[in-house]
Amino acid sequence: MNESSLLVEWAQRIGPQALPAFLVLLVVSTTTGGVIHSVWRRRRMRLAMRVDSQQPERLLGGLAIGFGGIVMAASLFAWIAWHVTSGDSLGLADQALADAIGAHLPPAALRFFGHFTHVGDPSVLITLAAIVAILLWRRRQRLLMWGWLLALAGNAVLNPSLKQIFERVRPVHDHGLAQATGFSFPSGHSSGAMVTYGMLAYLALRLLAPRWHLPVVMIAIAMVMTTACSRIFLQVHFASDVVAGLLSGAAWLSVCVISLSHAERREARRA
Repeated sequence: MNESSLLVEWAQRIGPQALPAFLVLLVVSTTTGGVIHSVWRRRRMRLAMRVDSQQPERLLGGLAIGFGGIVMAASLFAWIAWHVTSGDSLGLADQALADAIGAHLPPAALRFFGHFTHVGDPSVLITLAAIVAILLWRRRQRLLMWGWLLALAGNAVLNPSLKQIFERVRPVHDHGLAQATGFSFPSGHSSGAMVTYGMLAYLALRLLAPRWHLPVVMIAIAMVMTTACSRIFLQVHFASDVVAGLLSGAAWLSVCVISLSHAERREARRA
């Protein structure tokens, strides 16, 4: 059995179990994110108690990890884009998974995702961007405000540009619960949710009391994952569109967080 047949068979098998698989993915991703945050927070507390003689080394280490993540996300995105545009097995598996989900997803679940997916709509994200910017302005957090706005605006330019490059046609979706036009690759809702709710989590870590940090991180991950998976369940995107959207959003989010953190350090040194 060749690679194409194996991928298609896997997609046909997982399609009927897509809803339980999503619930497992949601629990695993939020729990993993919470554990990583807790470990990172304890490590920062331990370092803060030491003499700050290794600040440059720690800064370089953090930058190396951040840029490594960006390179990895970009590489995975490029791999998916290559296999999608070359018309090989990944596209066949995408279609098989979409067909299987459409045939087996319960109507109640479809209606839930039809409502939830709107948290990634451009109109919702623009409204959220304005509200958060006003709150940051009133708190005199001008640097964070501009970082927040530039992160969302940059993704709003990046995703449509990528769509025009790849020009992938969307899967057929005739259930009437969601309508989407334009090209499919990568998913704009997925990248938009990643950047918006990821940046919200970053702002919360910077501004809220420590007791709120863990729930904020876990809620942000849940929002991103549910928004992204809703696009697959509603069949307005193929699975590879959504993964690529998450990867492009994660890469851009990493660039924005690293740049904003560096700008904050420079501002603190000048002050």
